[in-house]
Amino acid sequence: MTDNKAPRILLVDDEESIQKLLTYPMEKEGFEIVQARDGEEALERFREQEFDLIVLDIMLPGISGIDVCRTIRAESTVPIIMLTAKSEEFDKVLGLEIGADDYITKPFSIREFRSRVGAQLRRAKMAASRAEVQREVVEVEKLKVDFLKRNVFIDGEKADLTYKEFELLKTLVSHPGRVFNREALLQLVWGDVEFRDPRTVDVHIRHLREKIEPDPHDPEFIFTVRGVGYKFRDM
Repeated sequence: MTDNKAPRILLVDDEESIQKLLTYPMEKEGFEIVQARDGEEALERFREQEFDLIVLDIMLPGISGIDVCRTIRAESTVPIIMLTAKSEEFDKVLGLEIGADDYITKPFSIREFRSRVGAQLRRAKMAASRAEVQREVVEVEKLKVDFLKRNVFIDGEKADLTYKEFELLKTLVSHPGRVFNREALLQLVWGDVEFRDPRTVDVHIRHLREKIEPDPHDPEFIFTVRGVGYKFRDM
């Protein structure tokens, strides 16, 4: 949070109805809302002050929400929730791959919006206050994970992981041998379990294995604990 003050949210959407729908109830609950109507204004506001969360519409005039997300993620780890009026899986997947933390498809309820916002703020606070001492680089046989540079190498070759795939791997690698159920991973990596399908974890684990395991069907690093969840191998 910014200096223990009210959470500051950058709300980027060109629809006046969305701005009014979200701004009033969130301000009433103590949030500070900064509005932006297009991509260029969003980047200007982002660089003027610190934010605890960014709510970003994909379809914006001028610079697209996807490009805004990509630019912000290159400069900051601030949580980003993307809004989309489209139901196509392409937009959702692309948004998450370039670093968005979550997405909400319009129309949505204020209850769902509050839940998603609260989850991302809690996750960010947990990450900031986490006291565990973590090595900068972990190497396990052919696998090398650089936490600071967010790079992963397998047998010397760089693995191209998405933002969430890296967060998932980091969580597992940081606790070798510990078994995480799907709900715990959703809470730690995505921020909450409400309105979310636990199979999201399975899909990301499958993609992660395809990128780091020599044989994804006979994994050496990420193991399934049947009926429970997943764990990274003991080191």
